[in-house]
Amino acid sequence: MKFAKSSLFLALFGGLSFSAFADVHVYGKANVTVQSSDDGDESFTEVKSNASRIGFKGSEKLREGLEAVYKFEFQVNVSDDSKDTFTSRNQYVGLQGSFGQLVIGRNDTALKQSQGKLDLFNDLEGDIKNLFKGDNRLSDTVTYSSNDFNGLKVLATYVAEKDSEGENGYSLALTYGDSGLKKSKLYASIAADSEVNGYDVIRASLQGKVADIKLGAMYQKQEKVDGTGEADGYLVNAAYTLNSNTFKLQYQTIDFKDGDNNSAISVGVDHKFTKNIKLFGFYSTYDLESDVDQDYIALGMEYKF
Repeated sequence: MKFAKSSLFLALFGGLSFSAFADVHVYGKANVTVQSSDDGDESFTEVKSNASRIGFKGSEKLREGLEAVYKFEFQVNVSDDSKDTFTSRNQYVGLQGSFGQLVIGRNDTALKQSQGKLDLFNDLEGDIKNLFKGDNRLSDTVTYSSNDFNGLKVLATYVAEKDSEGENGYSLALTYGDSGLKKSKLYASIAADSEVNGYDVIRASLQGKVADIKLGAMYQKQEKVDGTGEADGYLVNAAYTLNSNTFKLQYQTIDFKDGDNNSAISVGVDHKFTKNIKLFGFYSTYDLESDVDQDYIALGMEYKF
């Protein structure tokens, strides 16, 4: 039951003493929109929780140059009674040191991580995952992240087969620069999935900053592991910051070998009150060749902590 799950969660963390949290970093965000949604079948107004979350992470020194690390992150539904209040996000335990970081559990794949902050409408209706495959968060994974070598980092994910009839999956990525574009003015990556969640994917991402303008681009090639569903996709976007406002535009398209061509356009604006609090609005529209078109317009608020 949803109530039982919520009560168990609160009892588990609420019953711990303060000392148990002494070295724990608690973080999260609430992101909620009031939006008018047209999914092609009908139009309706809804209040939507957009990947709101709470997380607990930390580390403990084992010896010089070696630490144990962990993360337990939960998605929090703050708007829909028909869904569970808490669902799992990245949750793992591992080691880090001069070799990099190695963790075991549930995690974003290397390919998903490789996009950095390029998606201007991440977790919203214009999220790139709605057209592109490859944005996977999977259980039964081992994930390696190298340390930074003159801006270069290697990411690798092994996805266990789970049973005798399954297939192991592999996700690899090479990144360059700072994905937040704070330490560098350029971020680039190339990544590939092999037999991950039913697909093989190749993705290249590029984002740069010139003055107050961020420009981004992505190319993706994908197909199902059985060789069907082959498609090529492209994305371009731009964000312009003026004082406390950021104006955003994103265009995405994917062309399937069997003839379908789907595209999405999103426009939006963010207004920052503080580093952690913003109001935002967006409009996203989908042109789907073999399905009904979709439109979304929303106004929302995000509070990070």
